[in-house]
Amino acid sequence: MKVGVFLPSFLLPDRGPTEPERLRGFARRAEELGFDSLWITDHVVTARRFYRVSWLDSLMTLSHVAAVTKRVKLGTSILILPLRQPAVLAKEIATLHHLSGERYIYGVGVGWYGPEFEACGVRKSERGVRTDEVLRATHALLTQDEVEFHGRYYDLTKVTVEPRPLTAPPTWVGGGRQLEHEASPEQSRMSPTVLERIVNADGWIARPTCPPHLIVVDLQEIIQTRTQRQLTRPFTVAHENFTWLTEACSADAITAEQQLRFSQVVSNERPWNYIDAVYLTGSIDDIQKKIQARIDAGIEYLMLHTLTTDPWQLELMAKHVLEPFHNSGSRQG
Repeated sequence: MKVGVFLPSFLLPDRGPTEPERLRGFARRAEELGFDSLWITDHVVTARRFYRVSWLDSLMTLSHVAAVTKRVKLGTSILILPLRQPAVLAKEIATLHHLSGERYIYGVGVGWYGPEFEACGVRKSERGVRTDEVLRATHALLTQDEVEFHGRYYDLTKVTVEPRPLTAPPTWVGGGRQLEHEASPEQSRMSPTVLERIVNADGWIARPTCPPHLIVVDLQEIIQTRTQRQLTRPFTVAHENFTWLTEACSADAITAEQQLRFSQVVSNERPWNYIDAVYLTGSIDDIQKKIQARIDAGIEYLMLHTLTTDPWQLELMAKHVLEPFHNSGSRQG
């Protein structure tokens, strides 16, 4: 299994002038430790419902850390496509992909936060169609000259965007079921349109709130549909999740530390028992068992959210996740 880590691109209240260098140091250290990729969350406006923090711009931040790294892939999970204009987005992606040495992974989705759509001049009800149109249009712009595209929301007439990538970035699509909770903004289902988007992509990103038994259900639908269509191109099954690793011995001490760290980034919209059920919490052994359950469900690429800019949490991730699970379908030892 390959392991990536999310950049700590969130904006904590006590941030200071050293934060940009801490972010760059985090990226460099992740590469040194052997993580396969760096990922970033995307929100244009502050989404207070499920987070206590706001976030740096996703593509600009990836371009920033691309300049201080050489090997790690750079991904968005997920880039909210309905908020973007396809020609501008294609230019941004082409530039990032070019300057990074073609390391970008185009992780995409529809978004969920209603006020964010309104702030960007679109309606939440339009997000599915807009996502599909932006996806098709950007793919065309990244691979063709003089693109003609005429959709419900976007029109392109003989548009060329450069630089043209030697290899277009792989597209991974987020979506699917999640553990149900009354506060969840979406129903727990794999809609036909999301399934269609996923099977036509190069990979799938299971939600952080999708536990192993629902990953199995979603993946069965994806595999069945790909098989029916005789799709044989490579396809990556990925999953992003939040974690906080601690080597404390007492169960009470572990829970207290994790509740404190999660509360600095994640809101209390959903209770701790829900967080504990879907995220990678508990002792090191508990977290490793939860990861193994996701591998057993079919996950082959794991992306971990960190809750701090301090690199020592990276060291713990490398020691307790990257090393035991790297290039393996199961934990070693």
